[in-house]
Amino acid sequence: MTAKSVAWGAKHQRNITWHDPAPSTAAGLTLPGLDYLTAMLDGELPPPPINGLTNMELVEVIPGRAVFTCEPGEWGYNPIGTVHGGIVCTLLDTVCGCALHSTLPAGQGFTSVEIKVSYLRPVHASSGVLTATGTLVKAGSRMGFTEGVVTDSQGKVVATASSTLLISTLPQ
Repeated sequence: MTAKSVAWGAKHQRNITWHDPAPSTAAGLTLPGLDYLTAMLDGELPPPPINGLTNMELVEVIPGRAVFTCEPGEWGYNPIGTVHGGIVCTLLDTVCGCALHSTLPAGQGFTSVEIKVSYLRPVHASSGVLTATGTLVKAGSRMGFTEGVVTDSQGKVVATASSTLLISTLPQ
């Protein structure tokens, strides 16, 4: 072991696995958004690969509302020793998008146009499981507007977001 590697501390490793997203995506094209998300929640379809990468899990979905949990860890730390804001933003983008998706008919999807995130307190591995809730504010024929809130394991709000999403017909 070199002097440099001792000063760096122990090297950690994380193993990430996922299912091929193509079959689930194909199934999703035939289902209303709520049914698609419910199939993931019930384990009938696998979660998307991003869930494994970020430790996110869908735990609740009803029309216009989606709830995910995320267990942050050192793997997500930035150079100043807190969980990178991009992980929290990804969690918010997910719940905001899924809140809209839960109201869309089969054959329609969405893409994020804009997301505004307000970070209210730092997140650490010791923050415990984060809970993110996305809520539909308004959906039109072409655009959707949603809001998201992330709380830590103590129930303290760590970040909020507002999101604008483009609704589109998915290619078959």
